[in-house]
Amino acid sequence: MLDLSRVRHVAVGSANPVKVAAARAVLARIAPDAVVSGVEVPSGVPDQPWGDDETRRGARTRAAGARERAGAELGVGFEGGVVAEADGSVRSCAWAAVVGPDGAEGIGGSLAMPLPAAVARRLRAGEELGHAIDGLTGESGTKHRGGAVAVLTAGLVDRQRAYEVILSYALARFLAPADWHA
Repeated sequence: MLDLSRVRHVAVGSANPVKVAAARAVLARIAPDAVVSGVEVPSGVPDQPWGDDETRRGARTRAAGARERAGAELGVGFEGGVVAEADGSVRSCAWAAVVGPDGAEGIGGSLAMPLPAAVARRLRAGEELGHAIDGLTGESGTKHRGGAVAVLTAGLVDRQRAYEVILSYALARFLAPADWHA
């Protein structure tokens, strides 16, 4: 089992400052000597993933790709997506994945929030969530700041804080006693 306190290099599968900052904030508490860097890698899924499965796959692909490309001990991937519900509504979802040097993987997610009808219409028309939010607010680059979650919760939660939580869930695989996973 990977001893996170000894990790020195962590690669995040994105150059998005929110995703890198979320990883830095969490890892500073458990791997204080680690250098956390963002690395652009493909997610292997569409720019706007639909469904939890596709979104999880994007997070896993980013984590593995970042670890490999950077030669890091730990790879972290974040992916935000949307889910069409049976009642016709659309909700958000987000997943974080962590991949260690031995292939051990952790996954965590949530950020499930019903999206307004105006946002859902834009998503169904092919827009990415961040662009839909930008179009409705008149702002640009919201996904590189607070994200849709900050806009829709009037700042009560922002994207970085939400990503810190799901990364913590993904790290549980490495933080819980090893024999619990046997």
